Order: sequence, then C-alpha cells, then structure tokens
Amino acid sequence: MKRPIVAVALIAGLHAGAAAAHSPSQPPHQLHKIGDFPLESGEVIKDFAISYVTHGKLNAKKSNAVLMVTAISGNHHRLDFLIGPGKALDTDRYFVIATDAIGNGLTTSPSNSTAQPRMGFPKFLMRDMVTSQHRLLTEHLGINHVVAVVGPSMGGMQTLQWGVSRPEFMDGLVAMVPLAKTPAWTVMVLEATRKAIMLDPAWNQGNYTKPPEAGIRLWRDILNFLAARSPEMLRDQFANQLDILPWAQAQETNLIAAFDANDWIYQTWAYDRHDVGMTPGMGGDTVKALRAIKAKTLILTGTKDLLNPEWEPQDAARFIRDVRTVTISPGTVTGHASAGGLFPADIDFLNRETGAFLDLVTDRGKRLD
Repeated sequence: MKRPIVAVALIAGLHAGAAAAHSPSQPPHQLHKIGDFPLESGEVIKDFAISYVTHGKLNAKKSNAVLMVTAISGNHHRLDFLIGPGKALDTDRYFVIATDAIGNGLTTSPSNSTAQPRMGFPKFLMRDMVTSQHRLLTEHLGINHVVAVVGPSMGGMQTLQWGVSRPEFMDGLVAMVPLAKTPAWTVMVLEATRKAIMLDPAWNQGNYTKPPEAGIRLWRDILNFLAARSPEMLRDQFANQLDILPWAQAQETNLIAAFDANDWIYQTWAYDRHDVGMTPGMGGDTVKALRAIKAKTLILTGTKDLLNPEWEPQDAARFIRDVRTVTISPGTVTGHASAGGLFPADIDFLNRETGAFLDLVTDRGKRLD
C-alpha cells in the first residue's frame, strides 16, 4: 500500500516536529526507478525506486550539488529549515538533492513494495542507503562529485558512511547528531520502540489492516518524549507537570494515521547495525574507517542527546583528519531535537554554522565556478 506524500511528511518530525507537508508550490516529487537493487547482504530489493526532490539549479560544470540525506522515518522535507535563498543550503548557489532513505515509505519500503510487502521485505543497511543515493546521483543525474553531504540523526550516520564509502566523492560532510557506530544504549532504545509495536496484538506479525494504535502510542512516548527530547525541554514546556499527559495523548493521536510500523522496524534494524568499520575493506575497524575520510567534516552534537549520545561522535571525531566538532546552541539543552528545526535558536545556529562551513569548503563560492 503506497502512502501519500502529505501523510508521510507528518512523520518527518519524529526527531523534529517541524517538517512540512509537500505542497504544490514546492519542487516536484520525483522517483528514479532502478529495478532490482542488490543489497550488501546479497539479498535484492525488487522493483526498487529512490524518491527525491531537487532545489535550485545545477550549474553547467555540475560543481554545485549538495546531497541531503534524511533522518529515521523522515523524508525529503527533513531539513527544509536549512534550504532556500539566504539559508545555509542557499538555492541561489547550490543545487540541493534531498533524498528519501530506503524504508521511509516514499523510496521503496515494506509499506509500499508490491513484490516484497511488509515483513517479506529484505533487511538493509545504512550502506545500502548510501549505495542507492550514489546510483541516483551518478546514473540518473550524471553527478560524480558533490560539494557536501548533509544529514541529521540517521542522516548524519549516512553522511559519515558516505565519507568512508566514497571518500573522493565530496568536499565536505555535515553530520548533525550522528553516530559512527551505534552504541548499545541506542540499540536498547530502539529495541524498546520495536517491542512496543510488536507486542501489540494488532501488529499481527506485520499483517495489520489498520495501525497498531496501542503500540504506536507507546512507541511515540519512548522515542519522541523520552529519547528525542531532554528533561530540561519538558521542564521548560510544562510548569504544571501533569499538563504533559493530555498533551502527549494528543501528540500520539496526531501521528497514528501517518505512521507505518513495519517501515519503522526495518529502519531501526539498519540503525542498530550501523558501524562505519564494517565497510568492505575496513575489516571491522571503526578507527581505520574514520581515518579513511578525506572530506572536511563538521560534526554537530546536541547537549544531553538521549538517542545518539553526544560522546560517541565526539570520540569518533578524534580519528577524522580534518574535522570540527561543535555543540548546537551551547547553553541550551535540547538533546537530539537540537537538529530537528524545533527551536529558533537551534535553527539560527545550524544555518550559521553550516553556511560558514560550506563557505570554507567552497572558498566562498569560488570553487563552484
């Protein structure tokens, strides 16, 4: 069953709450049909198509492309707050390709595959997402080099994987609240979200006819209100602590019709297994993989991130040759949501830091000419 873009766009705020639905005034939604798509495991996604939109204009030299990769359950709207004239991903300067990851309901996924629907879908990895994006760029758009790869959360994880898998392909990497190797803590958080869904009898081994509502409500509580936020955020939001309960119930209800449980399960399996050290040729050595990154790298972390703990990318950065690690909006405590576009201070900070980094990478645009 294929879900409409407007519905899927509601999910893009899982770690944000700020991504907009696709409207007629925005760039058209596009699909690149690849056909049978081999995965690193040896399995194949049948009738595979990758979803994307583009912003701005590709110049004659094809030297101004920026690739945006999305967060878990997010879509191509996930970084809209950074895309547009005068923003960090300035569409008067850059050609921005905003992609949808395998399993998000727009690119081929358990929810929309006719050949391998629901739990018959093959498991995939972050590196498979990167491979699908590389094929989109090279085979369909004729782009063999990009200015930068930019992404938040799972997008930040893909961003680092891009730097390891294709070290010559980009000049810069902007990884927001990323992980180089998923820690046990994060695996446990995601396992709890899966159990919330899979223990709901309505999930029915993935063969539900309507959303497993009880499981989705508990999933949203675990992920959005505990792991993707910080205690300080909720303290500042609710002077009366009991006011959080009706608010949370309303937030849960708003998502039920738009959320696909199987898509979430499959993307979290990829999230669990993420480790740049498992890239072919790296022999399971995460440090060796990080040292293989050649692009200038900007890593942005959130204070008290309870989903992707900030210590993991900070430790990983020690092994990247040309890296700057920055705390998003120092002095605020917005956790994983710091990269979500929820708060004006965070939005301003991310635009300023990302824009300045891309100016450095492009020598203030001179390298685009």
